[in-house]
Amino acid sequence: MKASADRITAETTDLLQILIRNACVNDGRIESGAETRSVEALEAYLGTAGLDVQRYEPQPGRTSLVTRIEGRDPSAPSLLLLGHTDVVPVNADGWRRDPFGGELDDGFVWGRGAVDMLNITASQAVAMRHLADAGYTPRGTLIYLAVADEEALGTWGAKWLVEHERDAVYADYVLTESGGYQMPSPNGVRLPVLTGEKGTLWSKLRVPGTPGHGSQPFRTDNALVTAAEVVRRLSDYQPAAQLGDVWRRFVEGMGYPPELRRGLLDPDELPGVLAELPLGMSRFVHACTHTTFAPTIAHGGTKTNMIPDLVELEVDIRTLPGQTGEEVLAEMRRVLGDLADRVELEANDDPSTASPIDSPLWDSLARVSGRLVPGSGLVPLLMVGGTDNRFFRRAGSVGYGFALFSQRLTFEDYATMFHGNNERVDVESLGLSERLWEAVAHDLLD
Repeated sequence: MKASADRITAETTDLLQILIRNACVNDGRIESGAETRSVEALEAYLGTAGLDVQRYEPQPGRTSLVTRIEGRDPSAPSLLLLGHTDVVPVNADGWRRDPFGGELDDGFVWGRGAVDMLNITASQAVAMRHLADAGYTPRGTLIYLAVADEEALGTWGAKWLVEHERDAVYADYVLTESGGYQMPSPNGVRLPVLTGEKGTLWSKLRVPGTPGHGSQPFRTDNALVTAAEVVRRLSDYQPAAQLGDVWRRFVEGMGYPPELRRGLLDPDELPGVLAELPLGMSRFVHACTHTTFAPTIAHGGTKTNMIPDLVELEVDIRTLPGQTGEEVLAEMRRVLGDLADRVELEANDDPSTASPIDSPLWDSLARVSGRLVPGSGLVPLLMVGGTDNRFFRRAGSVGYGFALFSQRLTFEDYATMFHGNNERVDVESLGLSERLWEAVAHDLLD
């Protein structure tokens, strides 16, 4: 058994390295991504197991792959293993390894996408192939989807597929990123399951001004100066904490000492707790309990000796469950105060989604993860970023974010590597996740 597990882990590692080296970088432009490269690699890999692979390409190069093992009983529940093949851009200067080299060093695979989420995309594909090789014939249908464009709102990936090819991709239950990192607690290891996620309210602010000569800045209407004040006000704003039901269940499930538990559940005490937590954990706790406003992009000016007459700012806003985009934009206008009328605003509103915690999928994950990580228990948690789960939840699926990570990858490392420098994942985690997918398929679908 050990040798077989080692071979599967090595196979998953090899596939992950290929996906990293394909460098399917999605910068938000329609022509970026080139996910076709990884779809071709996955099709070549899965095709050897006799799986029928379907491709969908709503835009040139923005290709998604679907394959399935049909169930014996059409009325039985179905399960979708959902991974994406695109990754976010990278500044190689901040890395200790080539971000697209897929290097294996000291048991870690390095590269952009190693934790977001090519590790899961690869391990799900390996599980699918090995189940097919074994002649797996479940009662319910098992689907694998390697989707494009997740990193830019899913427009040409999951969103398009659910709207145009629903029958090919829909399932009653969905498993995708992330969760499953081992968090120590007084009562043993706890494994978070992402049962819901914050909403996305990406916004563009156009700040106008009046052009003039850069040699005479006195009393000019400089759009860049106004935009700088807009950014400062958004950065300084500290919205009140909102502690939802999932957050409370997470804190209670972790079994923290009474003083820490009280601080995490009291909006007045929470700022003091955040100041004492490690960096990665503090960022995550803050994001789970607050609406967040992050100015991320600025464009403006045309020449050094010209007063700019327009600056465009982009702000990544994440909304909490129960909030509407209209409410949060009104809040932002209050923060901008006297500058609000000077700013032209456009925004998308992609609200928060959630799945019930009590479900057959939760029960299956609890049974399987308890065997793979002895003594562990599940806790619900809110995903502070966005995933493709939201499209499937809105279509009727129960969708969770969950994989399995070894203790070599701490939560602090995991949290700071997401879209950060020196992204890497250990091969033990790859093997754990692959075994998880196979075991959940048997437990839930048979």
